[in-house]
Amino acid sequence: MAHEALARPGHGTVPELLTQARREGRLAEADLGLAVAAVRQDAENPTSLPLHLNLSARTLAAPQAMYDDLLAELGDAGRRTRDVVLEIGPPFAPLPAGRALAGMRALTELGFRLALDGLGRGDLPLALLVEAPIDLVKLDRTVLHGLPDDPAAVAVVEALLHYTNRTGTRLVATGLETDAQLDAVRDLGVRIAQGNLLAPPTAAGPAPALLTRGRRTHGPGAPAPCVGDFLRPATTLPETATCDEVREVLAAADAPSGVVGVDELNRPRWSVDRTRFLVAVTGPYGHALHAKRPAARLADTPHTIEARAGAMEFLELVTDADWGRTGDDVVVVDELGRCLGVVLVTEVVRGVAEAKVEAAAALNPLTRLPGSDTIARDVARRITIGEPFVAAWLDIDSFKEVNDTAGFAAGDNLIRELGAALTDLSGGLRRMRVSHVGGDDFLVVCDVDEIATVAGALLDRGWSAEGLPVTVSLATLVCASGAIGSYQEVSRLLAPLKKRAKAVPGSSWVLSRPGSDRVEVLRGIGTRGLQAAAG
Repeated sequence: MAHEALARPGHGTVPELLTQARREGRLAEADLGLAVAAVRQDAENPTSLPLHLNLSARTLAAPQAMYDDLLAELGDAGRRTRDVVLEIGPPFAPLPAGRALAGMRALTELGFRLALDGLGRGDLPLALLVEAPIDLVKLDRTVLHGLPDDPAAVAVVEALLHYTNRTGTRLVATGLETDAQLDAVRDLGVRIAQGNLLAPPTAAGPAPALLTRGRRTHGPGAPAPCVGDFLRPATTLPETATCDEVREVLAAADAPSGVVGVDELNRPRWSVDRTRFLVAVTGPYGHALHAKRPAARLADTPHTIEARAGAMEFLELVTDADWGRTGDDVVVVDELGRCLGVVLVTEVVRGVAEAKVEAAAALNPLTRLPGSDTIARDVARRITIGEPFVAAWLDIDSFKEVNDTAGFAAGDNLIRELGAALTDLSGGLRRMRVSHVGGDDFLVVCDVDEIATVAGALLDRGWSAEGLPVTVSLATLVCASGAIGSYQEVSRLLAPLKKRAKAVPGSSWVLSRPGSDRVEVLRGIGTRGLQAAAG
């Protein structure tokens, strides 16, 4: 017997939440957030049964550090990882098999047991089934629906039982709703079953708020620094510490700038600033007045902030503080209010300033768009997690003629208009990234289902420079999961596509795929004849 805990968002469904999170580049954060919420809800009515949690296969690509919150929540709930089964569910195709296996092995090293979920409903590759370090395979209800009368369903169950017997894994029949189905799988030799017939699901209410903080940016595509980036170890003492104990710490050779008093749960209760505290205890009668007294009497209420908060939120907190405390260390806490460390105001100010200078230096002065590094990073990220994408190169046709005829100022204005149009597009398409790589050349990366919107917005518009009609060319490369190896390869394959696009009269759009010689001409004057020739 085991207990499968599932967290649900307050509005909509889990697939809808994960789809939105994927579009925002936060799928692993949302998926693991649901698992954390499930553990928290399960702990409200604890049992001694093994705990099963659900994860999307895409999350296997997440760095191990992203599992820290889940490990901490399990620890708070008194759960050991060896008593937890992570059920890995579809879709599997977006993630390369090698990356999926590496992610599974990393989870087993943390002590988790693994199950593959949705067999028969999802896209689980047989090669992954052969190599995955799993304890359980969950056969979907859609396969079992025909039991006990469907001979094909019986044959599938028998084949999987042969596999599990040979590999030492266990087969789970899910979605059982009738006594006949239960009897059938039992007679075939299945020893683990799940379904409404055995234990209907119970509702524990909606999950607590997830994804509470959006990622801010300095410029298009650039993540903003957060408080955790500036974290330093905190010097702490029990909240019952005396003034003498604090003075000894502050008088040491490597004296800290402040001390935080914490309770038995490591939650900050007071803080002292080095300068103000030493002035108080070393002044006239200071030792006699304070030495053996609680340090809390000379302490202040600590300034606290969550580690996930943005650096700008931190600066707002400091700005709102008392003028006499704007230089105090700020205590960084986790979701439960426990002390993680401190941050120094001067370091955050310097870090934000450097980040803004760096971001500004990378922006094109005409369009205020970043350079190719933004696209390179996004392409590398998508390749790493096996995510399909489209890379596009946008170019103004005969731009030299525009400058020679209408003048450089008109050419600059045209580039600004294109940049503004791309910026507006990226504001509505959350997964779209844009770079101005120089001159009249722009790069775009987006999801496959977004490229038609991008092309329509750019090609349906009549462009001109000082009354001179202008056309643009769009070359696109559709990269399926695992079809491309690097950003450099994307750049190399786009170069000849750009030439093909510029050879098509009018505003044009051509499309190809890695490994294919076929070029589709989707837009342009005489498109039908040219497309036939290209094919």
